[in-house]
Amino acid sequence: MSDGLCSCAVTEAASKGRAFAEPPHPYRSDFERDRDRIIHSSTFRRLEGKTQVFTPGLDDYYRSRLTHSIEVAQIGRTLARALGLNESLTEAICLAHDLGHPPFGHAGEAALNTLMADHGGFEHNTQSLRIVDLLEHPYPQFMGLNLMYETRLGLAMHRSRYDQPEGGTFAEVNCTLEGQAADMADRIAYNCHDLEDGMRARLLEPDSMRDIEIFMEARDRIQVDAIDDWTIRRTRTAKAIIEILVGDCIETSRANIAAAGIRTAAEACAQTENLIGLSVENDRKLREMEDFLLRRFYHHESLLQNSEKVRGWLGELFERLCSRPEGMPGYFQRFIPQHGLQRAVCDYIAGMTDRYCLKVLGVAPA
Repeated sequence: MSDGLCSCAVTEAASKGRAFAEPPHPYRSDFERDRDRIIHSSTFRRLEGKTQVFTPGLDDYYRSRLTHSIEVAQIGRTLARALGLNESLTEAICLAHDLGHPPFGHAGEAALNTLMADHGGFEHNTQSLRIVDLLEHPYPQFMGLNLMYETRLGLAMHRSRYDQPEGGTFAEVNCTLEGQAADMADRIAYNCHDLEDGMRARLLEPDSMRDIEIFMEARDRIQVDAIDDWTIRRTRTAKAIIEILVGDCIETSRANIAAAGIRTAAEACAQTENLIGLSVENDRKLREMEDFLLRRFYHHESLLQNSEKVRGWLGELFERLCSRPEGMPGYFQRFIPQHGLQRAVCDYIAGMTDRYCLKVLGVAPA
């Protein structure tokens, strides 16, 4: 136990450190510096203009990739603090987990993956690691942000129902408990907040969710019938689901860690199954809600129509830039000899916000 951390938490003393050695900072830990480097990166700022589910600018109240990442970090910090994990490491992974998302969310990712099919494909978790290792370049001594090994491991192995990366070149079977906490925080955040945004957009109506057990449990918990304001009912319901899931995750994860008998962060990384997770019952309830959101929200006709447009937009832009790479900034052109024309074009497009992509194409935003 060190500074209130459990024995299986990541510590600086046991960390594998940075690829390029740096002297210690006088008043910030190494993982705090990772968090700060991510927050101050240009890629993180551009998340403000990238789709979570709805295109930014359609309504000031819908989530963007930036607000989603901040909400994931809040849940991640709560889990880490309650479980005695490294809070700064967890926060850094949470804040950076979506850096690799291209414009237009998962529709943009699918489009770029198709366009890059003969050139290594495109997967946003792999792109997140590429960004922090290569594309961001604020330091003269090295490319990338030179993040700590465990931060990079968390990004490479970030998993959700919709993300199953292979982990790249990392030898670990699993990521740290902090990385697992970030995964769980992401799962809780996107399900609950996408539900809230779907209700705001009136694509989801409460009556259609009466068979969703955790939704009804949350409504009972807040005594929804006593709340007259629709906006408050919607918001409090989503927050009540978060509270149910976070509380369950803390209790279940404590029991899992104790039962596994692990004593170090390295032993946690050797576990094939995640130790940070939900009880069987609440995992079932959340999966029920996930299935509902997939059927009734993510596959809603209005969102699928936009996916068709995205494929056309990114296909046109990709072809244009591959034909005329001088249309890219010089920074990305310099990657062509070593990384290939298509990968350099992909990197440039993936970093765009939704609106900037449309501006380059000359398409008026909706």
